[in-house]
Formats: sequence, structure tokens, C-alpha cells
Amino acid sequence: MDEYIIKGGKKVCGEVNISGSKNAALPIIAASILNAGKTTLYNVPNIHDTKMMFEILRKIGGEVVKKNNKVIIDTNKIDKYEIPEDLMRQMRSSVIFVGSLIGKYKKATFSYPGDCDIWWIHQTSLR
Repeated sequence: MDEYIIKGGKKVCGEVNISGSKNAALPIIAASILNAGKTTLYNVPNIHDTKMMFEILRKIGGEVVKKNNKVIIDTNKIDKYEIPEDLMRQMRSSVIFVGSLIGKYKKATFSYPGDCDIWWIHQTSLR
């Protein structure tokens, strides 16, 4: 991480661009499945978790287009209710897709999410 050392005696000014909240964006991205059409989001952070969410949407039939500071998600052609295991394991929060898939299809297929201690305990038979 970069650090800033500020020595007193002089006025500090400038601008910093702040992206949107990951914890707000991820559930909204998942909920876009419930919208029968296009969803436009602004100021979505460009981080690993949002990229994985967009990739999951693409794999189940959605379209994601990024233009400047907005993301357009089209869920009209989503025709699957199974989250690919390789993408599910990329992050824990991928599990939030499950609620939207159940809401739309009344079923969902998924594996344990990434970095999940429950999965590790299950695999090693530790209780």
C-alpha cells in the first residue's frame, strides 16, 4: 500500500475519485437476475469480486457491457440456474446469486463458495 507523508505548515488540497461500495454492488448485481431486462449501474468498483460476478452472469447467459462509469447488465437470455464451480470458488460472496436464481427458477445448483471454512471442514472430515 502506498503511503502519504504530510509535513505540516502547508495547505493540503486535491481530488480523489472514490469508487462505489463493493458490499452494495454485489447484491445489486445478483438481484439483476430478477429483472427481466436491462439493469444499469453506475460507479461499480472495478475489483476482483465484481469481475467474478460479471463472469458468472455471462456464464449463465447474461450480457454485461461496461461503458465509462456505467455497467449495463442484460438478463433477458439467462437460461441456466447452475453457477459454475470454478467461478463459485473464486470468492465467498458468489453465494448471493443463489437467492436470485431460486427466486427466478425455483432452484439453483452451486458448490461451496471460495475461501469457505465449511468446505475445508467438510473435505477433511473435521468436526
